[in-house]
Amino acid sequence: MERYDLIFRLYADFDAEGLRDVQDFLDVFPPVDSRTALDYWQDASDELEERKDEIREAFAAGDEFAEMAARASRDQAFTALDLHSKYDRGVNALVLDVDETLRSAGRTDNEIPRQTLHLLTQFHEAGVPIVICTGQTLENVKGFMIQGLGNELVHSGDFSIVYEAGTGVFTPGHGSQTKKLLYDGLDSEVREVFDEVRSRVLPQAPDDLRESVHLQGNEFNVTLKPNFDIGSDRAEAVIDRGLVYLVDLLGRAVYNAADVPDVAAEDADPEGWARAYYAEADPEITTVLDAEDAAPECVPEDVPDPIRSLFERIDVAYYHADAAEIGSLELNKTEGVKAALDVLDVSDPFVLVMGDSKSDLRVMRWAEEESAGIAAAPEHASEDVLDHVRSTDELVYDRGDAASMLRIAYVLNVLDEL
Repeated sequence: MERYDLIFRLYADFDAEGLRDVQDFLDVFPPVDSRTALDYWQDASDELEERKDEIREAFAAGDEFAEMAARASRDQAFTALDLHSKYDRGVNALVLDVDETLRSAGRTDNEIPRQTLHLLTQFHEAGVPIVICTGQTLENVKGFMIQGLGNELVHSGDFSIVYEAGTGVFTPGHGSQTKKLLYDGLDSEVREVFDEVRSRVLPQAPDDLRESVHLQGNEFNVTLKPNFDIGSDRAEAVIDRGLVYLVDLLGRAVYNAADVPDVAAEDADPEGWARAYYAEADPEITTVLDAEDAAPECVPEDVPDPIRSLFERIDVAYYHADAAEIGSLELNKTEGVKAALDVLDVSDPFVLVMGDSKSDLRVMRWAEEESAGIAAAPEHASEDVLDHVRSTDELVYDRGDAASMLRIAYVLNVLDEL
């Protein structure tokens, strides 16, 4: 019998939803030191085994189908089947953004839900490495991941953190490779640009802008964040002004760092060159510059080669009503993920990438271009991310419901074992 028919029979003939409810209860609420609670937990455990035994006896691959019914809904199981039919393999690593991906202030009070944490534990127990890929600092990420997943899992040797958007990679249990500082490869010219931008970005900002934003990132990632609720009209206004300021500041810093012998000082237009170059690179930046009456007066072809060569190594990113940032294109999540997978010895990766921002989109595109994985995003992700995800496998999930994608990936791996 075809797998489609077997899965159809599984969800038609058995109470998979009831089985999943019992499984979720046992996963999220382990036994506690109370006689009444222990009795209740034991009753649920017995019920779970009875329900699974019914499925085990009905299918040749009974264990796998019982696990499938306990972990995923009918729609999730068929989505996993479609993915396996398309790619003919399961995922051998998870690559996961945190903020607004695993956790969301909109639905989960900015905590990673228990069910999501438990599913990550299940993947770990199945031998699937986990790569957390975030713009946050190592200390911050390491702290809440130990709190959520436990010290043993984080230090197991199958867990890695790509932090500060690719500045470094932390993979405990791998000796000299435990901590890799990817910025060691940057040359002095790029370092000079970021040093100047960071030293000037707040002190030289106009008063109204300086009072409305705060700084995030590190020496190779400079991010302006609003002092207002993300997504609000006030946040949109200040980030749009901040983007123009940041582009101009970058243009001046690149001009100071580069050698442009063929351009006289009085003819130099570093701010205009930066606006022209980055407007051409990103339509969203073009829209903001136009709206802020800051459209470039020159064209991209006017940018001198030494200036362009530095621009090509530096990224400007705009996140609507959320952030404006510059970062090194040589220090990004994609490079961090590849370094992490190398340390984890995932030689032929096929990963599940989950994220919401343009920095995650680069990882998603790498996975697609290299046939190295699939991508999923929350419904409130940036439009570019959603466009990519919808054009590939349509793995879009509700805000705060990362667990649904993990369930699909879990069943995908179960199917791959059959």
